[in-house]
Amino acid sequence: MKNYKIILFTFLMLLPLMVISQEKEKDSIVEKPERPAFESATLIDNPTNVLFNKNTLEVQMSHRFGLINGGTNDLAGFWAPSNIRIGLSYAIHERLTIGFGTTKFDRLQDFNWKVALLRQTRSDKIPVSVSYYGNWTIDARTKQNFDLDQHRYSAFHQVIIARRFSPNLSLQIAPSISHYNVVESFMENDRIAIAFGGRAKISPQTSILLDYSQPITSFGDDPDNPGVNYNHPGMSLGVEFATSAHAFQLFISNYNGIVPQRNYMKNTNDFFNGDFLIGFNITRNYNF
Repeated sequence: MKNYKIILFTFLMLLPLMVISQEKEKDSIVEKPERPAFESATLIDNPTNVLFNKNTLEVQMSHRFGLINGGTNDLAGFWAPSNIRIGLSYAIHERLTIGFGTTKFDRLQDFNWKVALLRQTRSDKIPVSVSYYGNWTIDARTKQNFDLDQHRYSAFHQVIIARRFSPNLSLQIAPSISHYNVVESFMENDRIAIAFGGRAKISPQTSILLDYSQPITSFGDDPDNPGVNYNHPGMSLGVEFATSAHAFQLFISNYNGIVPQRNYMKNTNDFFNGDFLIGFNITRNYNF
């Protein structure tokens, strides 16, 4: 009986410590960052809030076929001229990624970076993730296309606000500004826009994707090309197949520039008038 009382007394004395320990453990779990809202660093035509673990190398390949309604003998755009971008990005810190890519149309060479400013927490103390994406791009066509070397340059800045509402649903909103050093007389050097995107998982590896980009700054009509309009929004619908180190996105879109400012500033395709194409993005991650 005496031993029983000693055991009971010892248990009661240790109980507060056990409760405190459990509370601390619980708090440490719920305050951890929420899982990324998306599987890939790209949501079709716009970047996402995803940054990978330190020392992760991401290999990117993006392909856009020709317009489905662009010709009479090009197999829904497959035989038409296609745009391609190949890129690499490297996580030098879990909150900072830098990268480089080369694109076929206009021979664009883009240097890009992404920074995690805020991260959504599991406790919802921080309800959203906020990231900043930017790039500086050089048009590497021959010098006959430019009066000055400075005319080759463009830049893009975007703030990405994303939330993972559940394991199956994530949404983001992303205001941006695109800048070209030199533009046509009917355009402006800067264009403000906003993008809306989302992912809905339908199986552990498969998701439905939506990406919509709306220009806010309007341009005038091109006097040399009546009927050509540079104010059409970007619209993309697709599916994604993803694993822990690989993502494949297949979609239809009216954007073919791949580099963001090229899409926002110089798109003339109207999705709702049938001006869309088939495209895909492939990414593969390597951890070092």
